[in-house]
Amino acid sequence: MSAPFLKIEDLHVAVEGTEILKGFNLEIKGGEIHAIMGPNGTGKSTLASAIMGHPKYEITSGSITMDGEDVLEMEVDERAKAGLFLAMQYPSEISGITNADFLRSAINSKREEGDEISLMKFIRQLDEKMGLLEIDESFSHRYLNEGFSGGEKKRNEILQLLMLEPKIAILDEIDSGLDIDALKVVSQGVNAMRGSEFGCLIITHYQRLLNYITPDKVHVMMQGRIVKSGGSELATRLEAEGYDWIKEELGIEDERVNQEA
Repeated sequence: MSAPFLKIEDLHVAVEGTEILKGFNLEIKGGEIHAIMGPNGTGKSTLASAIMGHPKYEITSGSITMDGEDVLEMEVDERAKAGLFLAMQYPSEISGITNADFLRSAINSKREEGDEISLMKFIRQLDEKMGLLEIDESFSHRYLNEGFSGGEKKRNEILQLLMLEPKIAILDEIDSGLDIDALKVVSQGVNAMRGSEFGCLIITHYQRLLNYITPDKVHVMMQGRIVKSGGSELATRLEAEGYDWIKEELGIEDERVNQEA
């Protein structure tokens, strides 16, 4: 199996007539973990929703391709079947559907008819992944995210990641509201996915997550585009100094800021 490749070129996205993304470019290949940081309101979550096809976000120009296929021509479920995954900042609660039923249905939706995962294999995999994330076995029988704490919802998102094994995952502020112990467990789950057939985009405000998931590249997002990229040392500097030095360095008040490689 060839390594996955997500390519975003000159992406412009508007919400209710207001342009949020203004020429966004990014490439993620299998084996790579990228992190995007930036002040509030720069379009980080807009990017995640646009990639997955949320109808609120209008693509006005640009392209998104996955292994050469046009993602923007795909319905939301087709994007998931193609190997895209979004761990949401605020996962929805769904009554009447257990975690186990949801996960098994999601796995089978990606497989051909007649090739559904057997119940015993599914249970073995689910038990293994819940053990990795230190999740009690009763978790699988609870309704999806109903009554879950913030930390339980985030672990559940990573459980879905481990079970569905996507090609490219987008983790939107997966560290929000987690204490250190939960952060370590969630990070352990993400690190377990690392490999040539998996790429990941982490959207975060805080460098602390990147202490546990070391990114290959860190990007700073402002004014709806990437304005600076570097290694993990860039996240460390942002944590210590904030974003003012980047604004000064690039003259960020000027709307004509050029994107850096």
